[in-house]
Amino acid sequence: MSIRARVRDGDPDAFRELFDAYARSVYNHAYRLTGDWSTAEDVVSLTFLEAWRLRDRVDVGVEAGSLRPWLLGIATNVTRNVRRAARRHDVALARLPRAEAVPDFAEEVSSRIDGRGRLALAMTALAALRKPEREVLALCVWSGLDYAEAAEALGVPVGTVRSRLSRARTKLAKLVAAGNPLSPDADREPTPRHGQVRGDREMAVRLAQENAR
Repeated sequence: MSIRARVRDGDPDAFRELFDAYARSVYNHAYRLTGDWSTAEDVVSLTFLEAWRLRDRVDVGVEAGSLRPWLLGIATNVTRNVRRAARRHDVALARLPRAEAVPDFAEEVSSRIDGRGRLALAMTALAALRKPEREVLALCVWSGLDYAEAAEALGVPVGTVRSRLSRARTKLAKLVAAGNPLSPDADREPTPRHGQVRGDREMAVRLAQENAR
């Protein structure tokens, strides 16, 4: 039986294989969309939980290919929801009385690290893009999906993917010409921290097994 059919049937072992194969890819994609390590880790957990919930939508047709575009599409939607919730949280915090400011020496030290500065520069440049453009750029350029796979992940026509990617590249080219280049590390794979993604795998598989009972 194919991995697609097993995932659709709710086979916990199939979800374990799915996690092992694509958790890293989902993590990288989420990190590129958010620029935050811990948020990307949260997105990995939520993506595979959502994949379990949506397993009956998996296409088991003969022509169906890799499940990676499906998972990255779920991760994109999860990231949108996480960011939306974070914005609501920030608004709620802004309404609270302000505490007396305390100097943050750790932040001062971290600001001196060259890698942190390059990351900030990259995220500043990407922030100039509209959300749909950032998502297409992350899927096609950094995650390596082709136009058809990105269209499947986002649920839009292939022509829409092409036009969004074209606009994103044009805007980034203008930023570079204006002296605000992307970080040279922006296209590298981020390094996992403290085995967090692996731990998420065990949680996702355990929940899948519990739901299969």
